[in-house]
Amino acid sequence: MKLKRDPEALGPAFDFGSNIMQRKLVAAFSGLLLLAACGTSEETQPTTTSGTGMTAPTQQRGTSTAVGQYRPGSQEELAQTIGDRLFFATDRHDLDSQGRARAEAWAGWLRKYPNVSATIEGHADERGTREYNLALGERRANSIRDYLSAQGIQTGRLRTISYGKERPAVLGSSEEAWAQNRRGVLTVN
Repeated sequence: MKLKRDPEALGPAFDFGSNIMQRKLVAAFSGLLLLAACGTSEETQPTTTSGTGMTAPTQQRGTSTAVGQYRPGSQEELAQTIGDRLFFATDRHDLDSQGRARAEAWAGWLRKYPNVSATIEGHADERGTREYNLALGERRANSIRDYLSAQGIQTGRLRTISYGKERPAVLGSSEEAWAQNRRGVLTVN
């Protein structure tokens, strides 16, 4: 025996064929999607600690583990604890004493996290041709890579790239802006 669906038996509120009911379902579903999108993804969520009945924060998907602390080996940790950039003099690619100190700190950090690989970015200020600045950025990145290699970091963990003047950190045509743009940046892969 075959049962037939009788929309009248459920009443007018359950008539899925009606245009009003379809609009209500779409509105309800949209509201649920909106609520789901507003959920936390970078924040910690409370969870019950086993046996105590108390709650403690647990990490979900973000890199932050607490105020001022980041996931070990992350770009955020590097930037917060050591700094992720060093600076060069005009038209130079050799590391000065401050640059060497920063590169030594990077080497120590990379030794601490042997499974981390990184990209060394070479940048230049806006003066000069595009080609000249790309070549200068490449020499800067290679200079940093060579220094890290001399500190015992395997070159297989390091990649270099030159952005020349294409990605300024600071916009402007002043000595202060140019000084911030003549840089090398260590980026965790």
